[in-house]
Amino acid sequence: MNFSVIQVGLICLTYLSVLFTIAYCTERGLISSRLVHHPVTYIFSLGIFASAWAFYGVIDLAGKFGYGALAYYLGTGTLFLLAPAALKPLMELARRFQINSTADLLTFRYHSHGVGGLATLCMLLAMAPLLALQIQAVAETIHIVTRDNGGTVAMPGSNFDSRQLLALAYCLVVASFAVTFGSNREHHKGLITSMAFESLVKVFGLCAIGLFSLYQVFGGPDGLEQWLVDNPVHLQNLNSPQTGESAHTLLLVFIATAVSMPHIFHMTVVENPVKNVSRTISWAFPLFLLVMALPIFPILWAGLKLGSVFPTEYFPLAVPIAANSKAFTVISFVAGLSAATGAIVAISLSIATMILNHWILPASPLRTHKGIYGQVIWMRRILIAAVVLGGYSFYLLLSHRFNLTDLALTAFIATLQFLPGIIAVAHWSPGNRNGLVAGLLVGTGVWLVGLFIPMVMGQHALPLTLFNWDIVVGIDSWERVTLWSLGLNTCAFVILSLLTRQSNDENYSAELCAEDEMSHPIRMALDIRAPEEIVERLTHRIGETTARAEVNRALEQLGFNVGESRPYALRRLRDEVEANLSGLMGISMATEIMDSELPYKIPEVDGVADINLMESRVNEYRDHLTGLAAELNDLRLYHRRTLEELPMAICSVGKDMEVLMWNSAMEQMTGITADHVTGSRLPQVLEPWGELLSRFANSSAPHFYKQEVELAGKTHWITLHQAAIHSSLAHKASGLVIMLEDVTEMQLLEQELLHSERLASVGRLAAGVAHEIGNPVTGIACIAQNMKYETEDADLLESVDQILSQTDRVSRIVHSLVNFSHSGQQQQEDNAQLPIDLRDCAQEAIDLIKLQQKGDITFENTVDSGLTAMGDTQRMIQVLVNLLSNARDASPDGGHIVVNGDLRKNWVHLSVTDEGTGISPELRDQIFEPFFTTKEPGEGTGLGLAMVYSIVEEHGGLLEIISPVDEVLQKGTKFVIKLPKPLETAATTGNTRR
Repeated sequence: MNFSVIQVGLICLTYLSVLFTIAYCTERGLISSRLVHHPVTYIFSLGIFASAWAFYGVIDLAGKFGYGALAYYLGTGTLFLLAPAALKPLMELARRFQINSTADLLTFRYHSHGVGGLATLCMLLAMAPLLALQIQAVAETIHIVTRDNGGTVAMPGSNFDSRQLLALAYCLVVASFAVTFGSNREHHKGLITSMAFESLVKVFGLCAIGLFSLYQVFGGPDGLEQWLVDNPVHLQNLNSPQTGESAHTLLLVFIATAVSMPHIFHMTVVENPVKNVSRTISWAFPLFLLVMALPIFPILWAGLKLGSVFPTEYFPLAVPIAANSKAFTVISFVAGLSAATGAIVAISLSIATMILNHWILPASPLRTHKGIYGQVIWMRRILIAAVVLGGYSFYLLLSHRFNLTDLALTAFIATLQFLPGIIAVAHWSPGNRNGLVAGLLVGTGVWLVGLFIPMVMGQHALPLTLFNWDIVVGIDSWERVTLWSLGLNTCAFVILSLLTRQSNDENYSAELCAEDEMSHPIRMALDIRAPEEIVERLTHRIGETTARAEVNRALEQLGFNVGESRPYALRRLRDEVEANLSGLMGISMATEIMDSELPYKIPEVDGVADINLMESRVNEYRDHLTGLAAELNDLRLYHRRTLEELPMAICSVGKDMEVLMWNSAMEQMTGITADHVTGSRLPQVLEPWGELLSRFANSSAPHFYKQEVELAGKTHWITLHQAAIHSSLAHKASGLVIMLEDVTEMQLLEQELLHSERLASVGRLAAGVAHEIGNPVTGIACIAQNMKYETEDADLLESVDQILSQTDRVSRIVHSLVNFSHSGQQQQEDNAQLPIDLRDCAQEAIDLIKLQQKGDITFENTVDSGLTAMGDTQRMIQVLVNLLSNARDASPDGGHIVVNGDLRKNWVHLSVTDEGTGISPELRDQIFEPFFTTKEPGEGTGLGLAMVYSIVEEHGGLLEIISPVDEVLQKGTKFVIKLPKPLETAATTGNTRR
């Protein structure tokens, strides 16, 4: 059974077309977003870990190492089982700082552009064998399915045969796919979905071949068991492998692949479209690997039973060929093709990104007068194609002299050298760039001499003499090379890190990467005042168009407006712009641009923690905290909410006067929301609060009592209290908490009490004056009365009548003062109400008001004679005095005030009418509230009408306002008092008593 080259080409083209279609439909939104962003899709996309070597080469590994071959799955599976601790910190760093590659990660952690360049070089060398492996697997399988069954596989030298031509065509198509769907700056949805499909095809194909081997070759599980009984040597090989090499070293090599292989890191960390998926992948991906591992030994034993002449590594394809199954041959071939395609795409993307960010961009500045986005995309496209073709060139160089296992081990051992540095990113803060560079150079140097150079020379074992020490290098000595390279690498990294010191920038980056980094963020200073300044400073580096686009993008992501001026918001904006630029041109270039154009400065105040930053990060992680961390966060939230909901206005500020908290009561008092003030400096807070709070915070006084503040046109009195917040580290004040207390009502009450006390004093004075004046007036009246009877002179009698009239007037005024001084006091026994003459009450109130005449105001008493009501005379006079006083204050010069009264049905109506401007409808419901007044400060307490309302209510009456009185001129106000009509018996009794 065989296939023609054209048939195989059509199969390859069909599969790759399906892959293109899936990616295209995803990018166009034709595939459900729910499916694209589902965690299962992401889990399957990680299947690129299982490349062509996992499909083919592991079979060869199982034949050599028995159960030791499972180290390939156990190593990576163990790492993913520990994903919450091992991978989650890296995922969070990549998401927060837009880290796009392993080199970016190391550059960010060790704060060195040179580290990124070195890491890129080492990764490029390491991936060359792995790319060659994928291409060789495709070329060999094409060669196998296009020749007669039972033939031998030719291994030509350097001749360019059909395999190489088909492999070149395949590389060009794969490069086109990677360029099309992986060159932009965003997460590649199409790439994720297509890689998930690739993994699905791969795992389906491997399982299908495994089931085919079990049931078609062995006739079922019983047949396999019987064959193993008949051939016990194969069971012995499971525990005692043919090779003398240790499976433990294999486990060490494979356990690091998930974080050190660039394409695995790219798909696991960078292309992760699902937040908080670490818990899911901790069990889902090991389950995926378990499914991949199950068919390995049945396929191996099936190939051995059938006596296949093909190499062991190609048993997944050789078994269906030997069994003359065309369908399963196609399934196996497509699955292997899929495995190789996914690996090439992911490797080319990750390596091209590292070369662009750490070699090309630092060496050739972008032309800012042109669109930077287009320049970067085209550079990335060219590099992706160059990486794929570079892998093809390395494949030609090796010319099939090494099998898939040799190529895989060479690549894996090279990437293993990154393991110490990557572990130290989140788990060993003392590690520094000196140690990393030394370790990487030593480890990679041993790998170059021990594996890579002999491979390029085509030697499996190459004897060398080093310092009079005869050694053998090459892939046959891979175990010794692994242990020596990693051991020396780790020792150099640890020793140099301990002997040398980190720079300040490196130390800061180490704290950011550490698991407990949220406990140490420092509030750095930034000398910008608006987002427009960021645009101006970045213009000459990346162009005005790009700078404005990036700033606007960051503003949109953070939900800020273009007029933002808060220091905290500007710091976040600066960091967001840097993160976005990292996604565009790599963290190395982004950091260099931002550090040169928008550098942070060490704050003038030492030890200033960025509380707002800590709050935002804790809020992001709070749903995933467990144990003691969750309990501490709950305690933090409880105290936070206590302060937020406290009915007392509270704000807290740092030592540099930056607002850290602004509770809900503070929002109500000031009318300024916490979102608009948090993170700003106290002097920037809207007036009148900014000046008042700044002056108080900068003073040494613990209290400011009764500070006058003008709010909405009214005077309020605010008392301020402050206390220092002591740092838990240095026992120094790290900020202030300020409490504001609105004492306006208390101040007005105190003023009213003082006013009442003054009135009482006036009453006592009036009583004394009335007593002292009363006797002389009485004497004058008596003398004048006597003179009236002692003379007949008409002129003299007229003078006497005038004297008597004036003394009578003085007596009435003194009597009114005495009566008003006793206002509110019940003089009747048992507090019984008596009939009162409303006309007399009105007249007496008018007489009292005239004692303090203001302007040319006239008063008129038109109350009906004999109009009475039940009540207290003096309290009713007090009501009228208040109403007349307000009417006089509201009336213009020359105004006329009328007191009218009459009887209407069962009610006695008593009204006071003025000619003022009237009362607006919106104030009518408020004028009877205590302390509400429309008068200028110091001219009214807002208690007069409240007292009027209370007295009328005590008399069982009603109070009505009519304003305006004149509908045409829209002026005048009338207060109408409605009192119950007195009963006839009560009126008679009152008259009798009187």
